[in-house]
Amino acid sequence: MAPKKRLGSRLAAALGRLVGFVAVSAICGVLAASLVAPSVAAAGVTVSNSITFFNSLPGDLTVDPPSQSTKMVTADGQPIATFYAENRVRVTLDQMSPFIKDAIIAIEDSRFYEHGGLDPQGILRALTFNFTQGGRQGASTLTQQYVTNVINESHLSADQSDQIVLSGQKTVGDKLREMKLAVELEKKFTKDQILEGYLNIVFFNRDAYGIEAAARHFFSASAKDLTLPQAALLAGLVNSPSFYDPAVHPENSLQRRNQVLGNMLEQGKITQAEHDAAVATGVDLKITPGRQGCAAAVIAPYFCDYVSHLILNNPAYGADLNDRERLLYRGGLTIVTTLDSRLQAAAQAQVDATAGANPDKWGAALVTIQPGSGRILAMAQNTVFLPAEGKFDTQLNFNVDSRDANGNDLNGAGGFQPGSTMKPFTFAEWLNQGKPLNAMIDASRRTYPLNFPWRSSCGKVLGAYSTAEKNAGLGAADDLQNNDPGYYRPMPINYGLYNSINTATFATATQLDFCGIQKMVDAVGIHSGLDGAQVNMHQLGNLLGAIGVAPLHLANAFATFANDGRYCSPIAVADVSDPTGRHLPAEATQCRAAVKPEVARGVNAVLQDVLKMGSGVYINPKVQSRVPVAAKTGTSNNNGATWVSGYTSGLATVSFFGDTLEGQQRAGQNVTINGTFYKNIDGYMLAGPQWANYMLQVAGLYPAEAFPPPPASMSTPQRPTPTPSR
Repeated sequence: MAPKKRLGSRLAAALGRLVGFVAVSAICGVLAASLVAPSVAAAGVTVSNSITFFNSLPGDLTVDPPSQSTKMVTADGQPIATFYAENRVRVTLDQMSPFIKDAIIAIEDSRFYEHGGLDPQGILRALTFNFTQGGRQGASTLTQQYVTNVINESHLSADQSDQIVLSGQKTVGDKLREMKLAVELEKKFTKDQILEGYLNIVFFNRDAYGIEAAARHFFSASAKDLTLPQAALLAGLVNSPSFYDPAVHPENSLQRRNQVLGNMLEQGKITQAEHDAAVATGVDLKITPGRQGCAAAVIAPYFCDYVSHLILNNPAYGADLNDRERLLYRGGLTIVTTLDSRLQAAAQAQVDATAGANPDKWGAALVTIQPGSGRILAMAQNTVFLPAEGKFDTQLNFNVDSRDANGNDLNGAGGFQPGSTMKPFTFAEWLNQGKPLNAMIDASRRTYPLNFPWRSSCGKVLGAYSTAEKNAGLGAADDLQNNDPGYYRPMPINYGLYNSINTATFATATQLDFCGIQKMVDAVGIHSGLDGAQVNMHQLGNLLGAIGVAPLHLANAFATFANDGRYCSPIAVADVSDPTGRHLPAEATQCRAAVKPEVARGVNAVLQDVLKMGSGVYINPKVQSRVPVAAKTGTSNNNGATWVSGYTSGLATVSFFGDTLEGQQRAGQNVTINGTFYKNIDGYMLAGPQWANYMLQVAGLYPAEAFPPPPASMSTPQRPTPTPSR
């Protein structure tokens, strides 16, 4: 009886498929009648009701531009990084190879230019196969596939991935709605517009959405340059991007590609010779891996990260963080920054050379500002963004603040103690009070007890330098120290500055109102790099740079001197545009008067002597011989942070070397860097050559003029003071 049962089962199955075929054929007839030739709808009550139901389905589909990649570039057009949720670069149909257009039609929808959104022949063929052979053939046209992609893309863009319905998950209702939308879409758009939209939206790979990204990913080519076998391979891929992935399943991919080529030959799209030549080729991939975000930046990953934070923190780019992230990663923006790729390359080379192998993870950083514009031209540090063997990795940016003025995260280290680079601001206030730049001061004094009669019209001066009071437990520090002996004596104030004498700076402050020093520091933009708070110049230690300041803002403060006293806010974002060419808000140069021109000129005159005969005399002398340049060295109390802040009239650069690890407590004493032992690291040492070698390379790119001299009235006749041995 078993053979009869098996025969009966086969007959039952065949009968079931036949009944199903007849039923679905009727549905197909209804769809054909309603969609292809509505005028025949008088075929009966059932058909008429079916048509009424179908026509009542929603037919509106909003075709928004699909998610596109955002690109960030330098001011001179060099790529920095790409941001995307879906790596997509939209191109027009005429920017695509004719082979890809013919190939995708040949394999996915051969009657694309003949039907009105649905293909009755295809539906009938699929139904016949499915109900007679038990298969799962589809019959979606390119237009239907485009509808599905548009709907799913809209869900992705709205962070509604849970509402995405894949082809194998569609209900009858889903399929009917898709059909209705496809027909309506064909009424709104031309065939070429639909084909262009489809090829720009379709998924090829997790790092390649749309034909341009796919061409770049798999063949390192543009869509317009795709060859016949390349186009056929990509056209075959969309049916099952995983199964036909040529990098993972080359045999499957090759078989599918040749199927596409066979269809193209059969449909007269290519000749027999073209077909045979294409079939004879291999897969021949030249994959360009996806590089997304600042961690994969081509250059300047930390500057990239800084710019991305500026975008994400700015309400001009969206009402909240989610909106701003959506715009950055899906909006197809072009972000033109202020970075100069020539300066960036030189800066990166220098910080890498300064630190060398660096097993102890010392930090090195360079940042350059353009005086007069505030444009950030270079920002580099000697670390890698992601962990890598043998490398010092961190995601903290050594050059910028921890947070912006509104408290938003900038991913910055929060600054380092600037040491003696703070001294010029006390000197600037001296000049601002009309005092001569070479007046004699008494730098012999080393003790400033708690009851010292400092002057302040707006607050109380805090701190004391008195070993006796320290020993008595009164909260004072030790007596004030200079770096070298022999400088505890009367001297011209300019001499004390360019030789970086601590006691000279304090002697200067004794004759000033601390409120004036505070205003000077505030005017040039100096603030705490940790929280953006005002640097309290009433705290005595801050005269010598005891609070952390970010290199970016220190460079910009010195750029104010270079710019004849006009302060310009630092800017990094020069232009932002969307795919339509519409310009979004960017950062514009904003300058204001901060320091009197004659004061800035007086500071410039003295700081030029730093490199000629002062604390920076051992820095490469070629710099000062080639271009008018001023500078100031700086070292923190424990030598853990060392600096050179130097500038021409065209470039202001801060060079930093020191401890950047959490806590920043390591002393720069008895250390070996690049095979050289240092008893004490000083500003003119590692930070100095780093600054000088960099400026020698780049200063000529931004021509500098001689600094205007200070007025003659700013100087009084003085006899030269001999320099003691150091």
